Amino acid sequence: MNNLLKGKRGIITGALDKNSIAWKIAEKAHEQGATFVLTNAPIAMRMGEINELAEKTGSQIIPADATNTEDLENLYIKAQEILGGKIDFVLHSIGMSVNIRKKIPYVDSNYDYFMKGVDVSALSLHKMLSIAKHLDAISEGGSVVALTYMAAQRTYPFYTDMADIKAMLESIARSFGYHYGVEKKVRINTVSQSPTKTTAGTGIKGFNDFYDYADAIAPLGNADAESCADYCITLFSDLTRMVTMQNLFHDGGYSSTGVSAKVMDMLYPEQE
Repeated sequence: MNNLLKGKRGIITGALDKNSIAWKIAEKAHEQGATFVLTNAPIAMRMGEINELAEKTGSQIIPADATNTEDLENLYIKAQEILGGKIDFVLHSIGMSVNIRKKIPYVDSNYDYFMKGVDVSALSLHKMLSIAKHLDAISEGGSVVALTYMAAQRTYPFYTDMADIKAMLESIARSFGYHYGVEKKVRINTVSQSPTKTTAGTGIKGFNDFYDYADAIAPLGNADAESCADYCITLFSDLTRMVTMQNLFHDGGYSSTGVSAKVMDMLYPEQE
């Protein structure tokens, strides 16, 4: 289907480089007729390639620290000025753990780092939603999607404090989804994506081994960033106008599979 987002205006966060899911979502949104602004923290913008994406999609960039309420107010105000009206969709693709970056074990978590991760990766969603609501910046029936991971429900030792942080992110989506839904019919969902070879993902210790394991478990294999982008586009569109407060697994069936024949064969190869 074409032009699923024709006439829709959006804000896309977190497009760091060509490997990022947010980058793929921006490309797909552009293909489907949307106009949008791109945003990221100033430090991330210096590290990434966002100017290239902006040129490709005809988008403007509004730098914003998602933990700073003044920055977020400016983001919504300027986005509406640039795009010519209220926002129809928002992508929250923001995640950072200093504990993971510094390879600090979960049981020895540095609490200052932990709280920084909470602020950046989870509370930022609440701030984005609260400010949008106060400014009445999202149109009635609009859609907000935040990216998450299954470690919010199940234990993955290597995911350390981000597991707790993602659990909080998902809870915020449900809680805020109720209030925003009642008042403005705004939909808020999280997408729990397969392990994906992004710059952020590959920075996690043991990622490559786990990527192969998850790929062997999932009946369809791991979902890549491009297919995740396709899924998110449907959530931004009117086709999913009655879907809200959900944590939606996009993982090739991994979350519903206990063990696969392929993994059993890997663990217990037949003896000749």
